[in-house]
Amino acid sequence: MAIKGPPQYIRLVTDHDLHTLSALLTPDYLARLNAEQKQAVETTEGPLLILAGAGTGKTRVLTTRFAHILLQNLAWPEQILAVTFTNKAAREMKERISAILGHSVEGLWLGTFHALCARMLRRHAGLTGLEPNFTIIDTDDQIRLLKQIMAGYNLDLKRTPPAQLLNQIQNWKDKALLPQDITAAHESALEDKRTISVYEAYQKRLLELNACDFGDLMLHMVTIFRHHPDVLAQYHKRFRYILVDEYQDTNTIQYLWLRLLAKREGNQSANIACVGDDDQSIYSWRGADIGNILRFEKDFPGATIIRLERNYRSTPRILAAAAGIIRHNEERLGKTLQAADTEEPGDYIEVLSLPDSDEEARTIAQRAQKLHQEGETYAEMAVLVRAGFQTRPIEEALLRANIPYQVIGGLRFYERAEIRDAIAYLRAVQQPQDDLAFERIINLPKRGFGTVALNKLRSEAAGQGRSLQETLKTLLTEKKLKGKAADSLIDLLDTFDHVRVTMDKEGHVVAAEQLLERSGYLQMWRDDRSVEAPGRLDNLHELIRALADFPTLEAFLEHIALVMEADSVDQNKDRVSLMTLHAAKGLEFDIVFLPGWEEGLFPSQRSLDEGGNTALEEERRLAYVGLTRARKKAIIAHAASRRIYATWQDSIPSRFIDELPEDLVKRIAPARRSSSFGKNSWQRDTFGQRPALGKTASPAPPSRFAIGTPVKHPRFGNGVVLEADGDSLLINFENHGAKNILADFVEFLK
Repeated sequence: MAIKGPPQYIRLVTDHDLHTLSALLTPDYLARLNAEQKQAVETTEGPLLILAGAGTGKTRVLTTRFAHILLQNLAWPEQILAVTFTNKAAREMKERISAILGHSVEGLWLGTFHALCARMLRRHAGLTGLEPNFTIIDTDDQIRLLKQIMAGYNLDLKRTPPAQLLNQIQNWKDKALLPQDITAAHESALEDKRTISVYEAYQKRLLELNACDFGDLMLHMVTIFRHHPDVLAQYHKRFRYILVDEYQDTNTIQYLWLRLLAKREGNQSANIACVGDDDQSIYSWRGADIGNILRFEKDFPGATIIRLERNYRSTPRILAAAAGIIRHNEERLGKTLQAADTEEPGDYIEVLSLPDSDEEARTIAQRAQKLHQEGETYAEMAVLVRAGFQTRPIEEALLRANIPYQVIGGLRFYERAEIRDAIAYLRAVQQPQDDLAFERIINLPKRGFGTVALNKLRSEAAGQGRSLQETLKTLLTEKKLKGKAADSLIDLLDTFDHVRVTMDKEGHVVAAEQLLERSGYLQMWRDDRSVEAPGRLDNLHELIRALADFPTLEAFLEHIALVMEADSVDQNKDRVSLMTLHAAKGLEFDIVFLPGWEEGLFPSQRSLDEGGNTALEEERRLAYVGLTRARKKAIIAHAASRRIYATWQDSIPSRFIDELPEDLVKRIAPARRSSSFGKNSWQRDTFGQRPALGKTASPAPPSRFAIGTPVKHPRFGNGVVLEADGDSLLINFENHGAKNILADFVEFLK
């Protein structure tokens, strides 16, 4: 018996199949949707943009729409192209579709951009010069291949590190640029024009190896679609519907691939439905272009736009606070989230004004502990930071409070590779007999002393019954090692000796800075042009800052050993989650702590310097994402003084705090109690509404702010008031000079 489908796909099915299909054609799967969600599911024809705000059920809409198309017999499973950004999202979508249908579905074109392109490329590999059984090489193979090619062009691997060049090549591929497409405008940004020739040779060598890298999967398919319209026409005929998740995160080549598939003859648009949220576009640093979603109507004239604004996650106050911040952005399509499940306003957004970053970390630990005692689980608490280095003091505060935690989307601070490297350097200086530490860093950065040479050194040391450092020093003295490697190792051992002297004279903090600098380890990361390099440098500076909390290097290293041991035995599943704001997208928690809301940290000064207002708007979207992760309570913190790179720096609250609607905020500042100043004493019974930045402050009592009044600061020590402007004081400290400090953060002495 035949059932009518799209004309090019007529199938034979059994009576049992018909009965099953008929039973499924009920409105039950639509009954779970609100009006806007239902409209998004049932608008099946023509281009559609679904603006899905945080917590508005976009995944439900996307999967229900897919199932709806099947249940309405509008297409067969293999006639729907569904694109996600992660394999996890693809698996979840397939599972949900199967749950709605009541059985598993096979033959789906559902997956990530790269997975779908790999599937296509296997079918059309010959058009690129590849065989269908081509290999997809990983990053290590890419680096090795590039090194071989660069050697033929006499490129200095130190001046142009292979990882940096690989990053440039991937950027070109993400912009759909083949070597012949790179123009003079692109060349002007290059330090060395030979890199274009290396790119060309790299692509040629890949074809010879019957291989491609990750970026080639999309690049080859876009090239095929552009130059072989007959192939593109095949996919136009195949795909009756296109569904795209997280459209705001698409980069240039993903956008081009989708447009080629969606644009038909006569500039007609396919039935393409894109789900996204322009207010959550936070990945420009990896190529995402918010312009793709902003110009959807221009790309697809006559497109329908449906806004999903009913939030099923957060309280009304949290949503209103997030809206108060994001409305300051100009580049957005606009929507306003409303709480769907409750009329209760929920808790105020707490803004904690703290004297310094150490107090911030202690306070977060204390608040988490208190909330846990009140019945909240640690698993429903998260600390979201702007930069990875911020987790270090918070991790230690949680450890001291015996609060279990986990770092999501990354390693714990002391487990990160660059931190382990730096600690190995410190161990090698502190204890010359520590061969394990010395082995880790002897060729890091590269000193021409590879595995073979290290094995010989090990054998020599074992035969003499001495440490690697002692044995190496003897070999160098006796000139049994020569060449550039010998010169580099002499410099390394001289650095160790110099640092040991510095430690005795100037202390372990200065010595550690000199060690990482003179050894070339910091410079190695400065030369690295990968996206991760700036964060690694920040982490190394934070490590130096952590050293200042300990009287000696020995005490610090002992502390690290104990911390790592405590981590290894902690199997508690009820843990506080620590992560960056970027890593938090898509997650939700009952209680969210948002520390470090200060100018220069958040918004990030690096972003502002490099991207101006465009970067500021993305930083503001990050603030929006952070707030909308919270279901019940959001707690923002900022510090008047933050220790960065082992020195204390004054800071002012983030402009995003000033953008929070005042009627939604409770501002909490430390109580001015001389007996407990500098300790964890809080003015919890009254919530002082300190004026937002730029607003007029009430004059303070003259006696408290009188010029010449002696004061005490927990970090800068004793000083006297030189000038007073509202609650902003200019104070001259005995050992630190004049500094601007808010009155809340000093103790007024009699």
